Amino acid sequence: MKFTKMHGCGNDYIYVNGFTEHVDMERKPELVRRLSDRHFGIGGDGVIFINPGKSAAFEMEMYNADGTRAQMCGNGIRCVAKYVYDYGLTDQTDITIESFGKVKYLELTPGSDNKISTVRVNMGGPILKAAEIPVISDNEQVISEEIEVNGQVYRMTCVSMGNPHAVVFISDVFDEKKTDMKDFDIEAIGPYFESHTRFPERTNTEFVRVIDRNNVQMRVWERGTGETLACGTGCCATTVACVLNGLTDTKVNVKVLGGEILCEWDRQENLVYMTGPAVTVFDGEIDDEMIVREDI
Repeated sequence: MKFTKMHGCGNDYIYVNGFTEHVDMERKPELVRRLSDRHFGIGGDGVIFINPGKSAAFEMEMYNADGTRAQMCGNGIRCVAKYVYDYGLTDQTDITIESFGKVKYLELTPGSDNKISTVRVNMGGPILKAAEIPVISDNEQVISEEIEVNGQVYRMTCVSMGNPHAVVFISDVFDEKKTDMKDFDIEAIGPYFESHTRFPERTNTEFVRVIDRNNVQMRVWERGTGETLACGTGCCATTVACVLNGLTDTKVNVKVLGGEILCEWDRQENLVYMTGPAVTVFDGEIDDEMIVREDI
């Protein structure tokens, strides 16, 4: 089976062309776990199959590294857009991609080599109703609401961008002037948020430091994967949470460990736009016994 390794700001996935490669559904979770393993597999935050779409030109079928199915991935969908253009599945620079039945609209920007370098995605409107995120709460919306996690009280703002997010501003818990985000012990906190009983479908958790009205730093713990270098939907959710809490303007540069993603919440249209890079790392082939890496 042929594959392509790609990443958006270091959020890396293994991409499989579902037009030409066919894997039985019941086999996919185990295959995803094997391929995602960074020591014995290809290594990645998960696997994404690129299939013909039903309601859009293409479908993104995404799996977390633990083999569970995920609804949406902002970095992943940008890479899908780059793949279908660079590998000749489309010659259009305005395309549609669906994931879990939800259609997204994307604008592709070719570079001087006529390959896609940047993609802007209309991520749709943020979901703020607690029951639809889902998160268990007595309130209709969860904005700066207390939650006790592993014996400590935090404040979270919950947003769904097709998948659930809990955004925590570290200034609510720590003295952020003394906290370098690179030293933030996310591994000691992230798993407890992910599996907390208030999140029926588990959650992605963003820990955020606000720099100014247009710039924030973020680290993310993704359900089913752990910490990743970036999360596109997490950047979108962070932007929405910042605006809801009056901390930033509606256009925010979100600085993650793997780079920077620009997000904008058009409140009049209630749409969130995400712009960021997409990079191809290498192509290769796998069989049941070994992985053959072919650098490009």
